[in-house]
Amino acid sequence: MKLVSWNIQWARGCDGQVSVRRIADTIRARGGADVICLQEVAVGFDTLPGLSGEDQVAQFSAEFPGHAAVYAPGPDQSGPGGRRRQFGNLLLSRLPVLSVWRRLLPWPADPALPSMQRAMAEVSLQSPGGPLRVLTTHLEYYSAIQRSAQVEALRALSAEALAHARRPSAVKDSNPAFMPPVRPAAALLCGDFNCEPASPEFRRLLAATDEAGAGWTDLWAYCHPGVPHAHTVGLHGADWPDHPYCCDYALATEALLPRVSGIEVDAVTDASDHQALWVELRD
Repeated sequence: MKLVSWNIQWARGCDGQVSVRRIADTIRARGGADVICLQEVAVGFDTLPGLSGEDQVAQFSAEFPGHAAVYAPGPDQSGPGGRRRQFGNLLLSRLPVLSVWRRLLPWPADPALPSMQRAMAEVSLQSPGGPLRVLTTHLEYYSAIQRSAQVEALRALSAEALAHARRPSAVKDSNPAFMPPVRPAAALLCGDFNCEPASPEFRRLLAATDEAGAGWTDLWAYCHPGVPHAHTVGLHGADWPDHPYCCDYALATEALLPRVSGIEVDAVTDASDHQALWVELRD
């Protein structure tokens, strides 16, 4: 099973050109992915460079017709003529989608800095190796206050999911809405966390989240012990950032680790200002 996580900057490459097809072709050139997690997917924006109000969720769905689409925007506002403007995370799955959660992350006031509402998509999938949760998100860039609050929310959601996996809710036979959704302990969290590997926020994200001592494991460190994280931004001359570093990660719960066989960064592509992160799982 292959998964790719990629901040696509609304499909705007380092050459300033917007192309959903180029993003899709880059993924297909590596054999495709069972699960595609994209951040900064835009709908209805005509003010972002290179966009004219396109629905990129529909465009990516057309590029990957065998994948089910789950979109979790953060900003969702009315634009000209009442058309929605949305910006956020798109998850495309070739595997059966069992359950879906679209979550807004905390957004505490920090008036000195620009910021936006952030969100996360969480799904349970029927994978060859058994049920699996995949979560994809994009944390705040400018505000450390907001980013830290979002990290705490991710930790709390992980603790909640693991508690439900150990102690499922009771069933109410007269109302099927009370049927507990499939939410296994095996989970993979990926996306653009907007913090570097040595940052307090990232170290906090990896700390134990519940009474059982469970927490997220950084898959780069797990698969490449002692090797510094590969850079995921700043490689191909985009107008941001001014130096290369890593801020895109894939993390796993302890229950998923036996299935992890590899992780790598596509350092070649310049189809976005970020590099794509590829994860492979055993069946």
